[in-house]
Formats: sequence, structure tokens, C-alpha cells
Amino acid sequence: MMRSKLVLPMFMLLSSIGYAHNVLANDYYAIKSPGQRVYFVEPKDGAIVGNEVKVVMGVEGMEIKPAGAVVDNTGHHHLLIDVQQQLNAGEAVPTGSNKHLHFGKGQTETSVKLAPGTHTLTLQFANGAHVSYGEKMRSTISVVVK
Repeated sequence: MMRSKLVLPMFMLLSSIGYAHNVLANDYYAIKSPGQRVYFVEPKDGAIVGNEVKVVMGVEGMEIKPAGAVVDNTGHHHLLIDVQQQLNAGEAVPTGSNKHLHFGKGQTETSVKLAPGTHTLTLQFANGAHVSYGEKMRSTISVVVK
């Protein structure tokens, strides 16, 4: 009987610890300044492009630094190609996929080859450990490859 009385309180305790971790993690990776944003210099949203697409990435209010050290207000770009599931603040950018491109050396330009059709490109800024800053440091556009 004593064992069954402990199940509910233990469940509630463990649940609240998990909730608190998520709240604190999201607060840690939250953007501190309203002037911070990430954007596509090119291509522009809705652009009609060839199968080799030049992508130029921009950021305001943060400094681009190579992957490695986690320093406030710094990070590097990640390009997500035709990815449905977006990253929340505090989530690591997946590796090992041609849909999640990492620019951990601090690059701001690349070229990607895309098949004909409509594609979604998402620029996600993340810290030195490839951990996403979330929605406020994300920009999504569509391009049409002819």
C-alpha cells in the first residue's frame, strides 16, 4: 500500500523536473535582443532559379563564429532543405543528412544542387555547439527550380 502512495508523487516530481528543464533550456537559447535576425541575401523568396542555386546568408545582431565554443550572441548558419520539422530553441541541428547543411567554419555562402520543382530553404542560426536559437533566428523561403 505504501508503494502505491509514492507512485503519484514521484511521477509528479519527475514530470515537473522535465518541464523545468525544457523551460530553462528554451530561456537560455532565447534571443536577448529584438534586433537579432537571420535572413537570405539571395535567393529571394519566390525566385525562379537554375538547378545550381547560390545561397548567400546574412545575420544581424549576432556575430558569426566557427563551431566550437559556445559564446553569447555568436553562432553560425545551417541550411535546411525541404525539411518539414523545424527546430525549437535548444535543439541540436541534425547531422549526417543532405537536408541539414552545417556551415561550422563560419561560411556565409554556398551553392546547392536542387532537382526541378518547388523547394523550401530554411536558414537556421545556431550556437557553437550546433544548438538552434529557434524560431527568432530562422528564415524560410521557397524557390522554383526550372
